[in-house]
Amino acid sequence: MGITVVALGGNAILQKGEKGTAEDQLRNIRKTAAQLAGLIEEGYSLVITHGNGPQVGNIMIQNEAGRDKVPQMPMDICGAQSQGMIGYMLQMCLRNALKQVGLNIPISTVVTQTLVDKHDPAFSHPTKPVGPFYSKEWAQERMEFHGESWIEDAGRGWRRVVPSPDPKAIIETPSIKSLVDQGHIVICSGGGGIPVIELEDGSLAGVEAVIEKDLSAEILATSIKADSLIILTDVNGAALNYTGSGETWLEEVTMSQLVRYYNESHFFEGSMRPKVKAIMRFIEHGGRLAVIACLDKAREAALGQTGTRIVAG
Repeated sequence: MGITVVALGGNAILQKGEKGTAEDQLRNIRKTAAQLAGLIEEGYSLVITHGNGPQVGNIMIQNEAGRDKVPQMPMDICGAQSQGMIGYMLQMCLRNALKQVGLNIPISTVVTQTLVDKHDPAFSHPTKPVGPFYSKEWAQERMEFHGESWIEDAGRGWRRVVPSPDPKAIIETPSIKSLVDQGHIVICSGGGGIPVIELEDGSLAGVEAVIEKDLSAEILATSIKADSLIILTDVNGAALNYTGSGETWLEEVTMSQLVRYYNESHFFEGSMRPKVKAIMRFIEHGGRLAVIACLDKAREAALGQTGTRIVAG
């Protein structure tokens, strides 16, 4: 069946209204693991990516709360922390789910760096809100003394904004591919990967930024020559006129159709637009099947039977 990259949305780890306790997240991940185990049982070779928004946000709050007692960590290191935390929960729950169906398959979490262009225009125009809301006074202090960018958010307070550069490459691609070839299930590229830039001497340096996780999943899928990219979220695909008059859910669509809908701005930034962009890029780069579907329809999505899907050819 080849390699299938599964990109998990935030609902796979945390549901709306939950506080984000370890118990909350483990309960959701157990359900997600059962879905993934069903695919593996049918013979799919999985590479799994995931979001990390609430988790890295909480780590940043903890950083801020303890700033007078321990050194604060920059965003790239907070992202690495979240990859380890979520990876641990996923690999443990998935191992347990596989054991219930009589499978003993090695599972590896790879702390993953994603290369971005240090000249990406996003670095001049930070737009991605991160962390909690603060007062105007706090925001002004951070801007003046720390050089950060902050915006006022619809009367709810002030939030820091960081760049969201386009991903260019997954640094750990050779390691991930080697593990897959040895029969491992691999969890990687959490939260889009830790953003790094390449310096003049070829060395890497972490930067404070947020990479769109679905675009990073496409780069990963293409770089390891996956056959399929499945983006699992809380709705079963993309829609035209979403929640409005004449709402139409897209099923199997051609590349030209989806490009037209994308250019007509049917999909919103921060939600469906990057997912649609990711599946278009995957097919353009040689992928066989790209799908956006609901988490509880993972099997049908892998078979190309549900969700919004583009098939090569």
